[in-house]
Amino acid sequence: MKMRTMPPLLAACLLPLCAAAANPIGCDAMTLNRVDAAPAAPSAPAADPTGLWKWTVMRPGSDQPIEISASLTFADGKLAGTYHGRGGDTPITDASLKDGAIAFSVVRERDGNQFVIKYAGTLAGDAITGTILLPGFDGGASSTIDWKATRSK
Repeated sequence: MKMRTMPPLLAACLLPLCAAAANPIGCDAMTLNRVDAAPAAPSAPAADPTGLWKWTVMRPGSDQPIEISASLTFADGKLAGTYHGRGGDTPITDASLKDGAIAFSVVRERDGNQFVIKYAGTLAGDAITGTILLPGFDGGASSTIDWKATRSK
């Protein structure tokens, strides 16, 4: 703890107040004690995304639903997990969680070519709502579809 002397102008303003307050301690010499605040603890996420999440997507240009899930964990301020899809399990990448906003990417392979699927949404309790950015295949344009995942209990 540092001890600092009060600036003369402040002391001159406070000295009459001390004398008038019938304070038993002498007010002719004052010191100001400064206590440095402890650093703020890292903020906890709005909600904990840990668990198994499930969702269904409709393939663009198809009426066949695809069942997908991901096992997510959040520890020491880091989001991690594994994506479970038709092509097997894949670790998520570029994962983030801040103030309820959740995002991650999944690197997959099709016909020997790697591609990235990007997920972004808002975590609220046992639901994530947002969008999935799908790459364009065979020279096609990328597309964005709605995403709603629910935590499996």
